[in-house]
Amino acid sequence: MVVTGHTSAPAPAPVPAQAAVPAQAAVPAQAAAGTPGRGSRPVSIRDVAAAAGVSYQTVSRVINGHPNVSRTTRELVLAAIDDLGFRPNRAARALAGGRVESVTVLTPNTTLYGYMAALQGIEEAARARGFAVGVRMVESTAPKEVSDAVARAIEPGGALIVIAYDEAGTAALAAVPAEAPMVAMVEAPAGDEGDGKPWVWLDDRRAATDATRYLLGLGHRTVHYLAIPSSAHTSQRQAGWRAALEQATAPVPESVQCGWTPQSGYQAGQALAADPDVTAVLCGNDDLALGLMRAMQEAGRAIPAEVSVVGFDDTPVARFLTPSLTTVRMDFAELGRASFALLQALLEPETAVPPAPWPQPELIIRESAGPPHLPRGSAQPARQALDARHSKGASRD
Repeated sequence: MVVTGHTSAPAPAPVPAQAAVPAQAAVPAQAAAGTPGRGSRPVSIRDVAAAAGVSYQTVSRVINGHPNVSRTTRELVLAAIDDLGFRPNRAARALAGGRVESVTVLTPNTTLYGYMAALQGIEEAARARGFAVGVRMVESTAPKEVSDAVARAIEPGGALIVIAYDEAGTAALAAVPAEAPMVAMVEAPAGDEGDGKPWVWLDDRRAATDATRYLLGLGHRTVHYLAIPSSAHTSQRQAGWRAALEQATAPVPESVQCGWTPQSGYQAGQALAADPDVTAVLCGNDDLALGLMRAMQEAGRAIPAEVSVVGFDDTPVARFLTPSLTTVRMDFAELGRASFALLQALLEPETAVPPAPWPQPELIIRESAGPPHLPRGSAQPARQALDARHSKGASRD
């Protein structure tokens, strides 16, 4: 098996022209063919073979742990690899390997709710099928760092699941070799972008449209939006919010670009609380909603009597807030299980159980949203409005 590779390590100094080369030592490839690596070409398996004085097939056997290599030869090859800074191309090794028995999750984050829940679902599904699971972080969009993260994530006998919910994840997805066994969890694709691709997603756009229509249906003149970071310039959640307002010919306020955290929502909420025209806010996630609610309460804006708030994700704490948070339930754990099921179907099409349809978002109606201008201090939304929305598919919790 031929294995290719590259390095980013500095090349060793060339052998001085006046130095005698021992009869049993091979001249390093750099001296004979220019300096591979930085500033020239990558170090290849043939460079290692030349430096060790063996064939490239022998180098391949050493890299892949083949038992039929003598200890002396193995040590020579490993010393040459170390001297040259050679790094095997793991993608090539995986593509040439046998049965896939492990999966690496390539993700930009492991602590935010959506990523964390997705990882939980993947791990549970993989463990039930006897697969090992690893996690590789990709936090930068710099091409070199993305390529390195992808190369390190591809292991012999392994497959990939890429969580591409932001720019770093999307860059990693684009860098995965076409032949590598891979499934991706993505934001809802625009149009037919996802057709025929090994992707799974929750329909963020439709969910945001439904949540915005719910608030408009309660009687609010318009709905403001706190946006989370996205894999695209405009997220599908933001696009769904805007579409609902435009379809209703309601005013479309400028969206507020935020981060992921309650602190970011709190800061946005301080500005919105000062505007009496703000009566309804849709938040890109529940953490933003938590910070926004705190800012509104500090400013004396009662929820939902003066300001209605709807979140996104339905995190475990949402139902325990005061008032409890109306939000869009996004079942990332189940989507993680669905991504692994799709991966198995790709790896073992003849024996794998066809993946079931993955879950779609659901509006969960609680206490944080109601008609505008209720008497100050009211803590309950209008039941008539809730019943009307419940009859159209929303859920109360």
